[in-house]
Amino acid sequence: MAEPGERRTETGAAADTFTEAAAEAVVATADETAAAEDDTEGTAGAAASGPADSAAATDAAAEPDAAIDDAAEADIADVAVVGAGPVGLLLACLLVQRGLSVTVLEARGQSSEHSRAIGIHPPGIAVLAQLGIAEAAIAAGTPIFRGEAWCDGEMLGALEISEAGGRYPFVLALPQRDTERLLRDRLTELNGGVNPVRRGIRVTAVSQRSENVELTTKSAHISVGAGSGADAASPRRVLARYVVGADGARSRVRELAGIRWVAVGQAQPYLMADFRSGRPPRFGGGDGGGSRREGGRLAATTALLAFERGGVVESFPLPDGWRRWVVLTDRLWHEAVAADLAGIVRDRTGIELTTASATAQERARTDESLSAFAVRQHRASRMAADRVALLGDAAHEVSPIGGQGMNLGWLDAAALAPALELAVRGGHELGARALREYDLRRRLAARRAVAQAAFNMQIGREARGARLGVRNALVRALGRPPFRALLARAFTMRGL
Repeated sequence: MAEPGERRTETGAAADTFTEAAAEAVVATADETAAAEDDTEGTAGAAASGPADSAAATDAAAEPDAAIDDAAEADIADVAVVGAGPVGLLLACLLVQRGLSVTVLEARGQSSEHSRAIGIHPPGIAVLAQLGIAEAAIAAGTPIFRGEAWCDGEMLGALEISEAGGRYPFVLALPQRDTERLLRDRLTELNGGVNPVRRGIRVTAVSQRSENVELTTKSAHISVGAGSGADAASPRRVLARYVVGADGARSRVRELAGIRWVAVGQAQPYLMADFRSGRPPRFGGGDGGGSRREGGRLAATTALLAFERGGVVESFPLPDGWRRWVVLTDRLWHEAVAADLAGIVRDRTGIELTTASATAQERARTDESLSAFAVRQHRASRMAADRVALLGDAAHEVSPIGGQGMNLGWLDAAALAPALELAVRGGHELGARALREYDLRRRLAARRAVAQAAFNMQIGREARGARLGVRNALVRALGRPPFRALLARAFTMRGL
């Protein structure tokens, strides 16, 4: 919204802002190379919100934490992966599948049951297919075949995911906890029935040597043997030929490796929660104040993007009749409750979200899923430095609006796994060359993703008057040929 004194070019400035952002986001997909396409489709043998950080990925009650003892210290793993979230787990699966020995270190003591990241785009499904678990993921999730953009109860445009082409004509909605469970089980299976994830372990130092990397770790949860007299919290060593930081946006590995973390743009606050609805929502009145016509019911496999005056409202289907709701807010809500989010949705769209008829367990799930967060975007100055590599949120923090974060990390993993195999089997010189190529290609992909995410955030901001008109005109234009097919490819992360 223009500030006082800026009204002289309100329409022109708004048009310039949106047109430039749209061009950057859409044209980036048209300029993809064949090599980039190989990264997405060639890995086989879709948008949701929620940060995909380095959550613990094994069930502590079902699978006891592996202990680092004196004997294990003497062994050198081919790769040590720091971070057992969905990105670290998937990379570990790909590495073990290639015959490399892997140790996964996770600072958290137990897994989270929150859904967080929920969207798996077609290129991400293709990577799961390479691991042999795509069908299991599809069976457990909900496909999203269509996205609809609305404002004031009027549909501005619709996008069919199938227009992007490819083997998987949908985005798969699957809670992150379920995705991690699939990856955890597959990793243990690929690793000969042995769980390589070691929990409650914090990396305190990274020392690169000519032939390996030494990690100094510390944890009060490590068992050192009965009667040894050693301090369970004393530092321990982990040796590996290569180390990968998959430990989230606050990556300790990135910090210890001396890799710069560059901020991109400004933070925006959002509120997010999951609500169960026995039937898809229907539009009613809202904050529009303009001409509003009643929309039909939203299909159970359709994503909603409501670009309202007060800011965007997003909704994505989840399994078992649940939906993820995300709203842009004017501030970071530190003590929000589910009713706060429901009130914003009602005021902007007329959609009623309620837990009145929900069971106690369902209300508890809604309350637990409630999250207030500020979207920040960053890029690492490098994604590989000698024997240390980064991927996922540790390498690039991308807005979860659009569901790119976890999927971008998976595409990093699909590119990094063969580079690490070459490094381990072909020697450090060949490995260094492969890791340099990984660094260049994936940083380019990250720049494109950050630009697209910036566009997603920009177009979802509060808009009134001329700005609202320009935004709606842009959304309508993007929903028509020839832009629609390009938008479908961008939305489904083709070329990243």
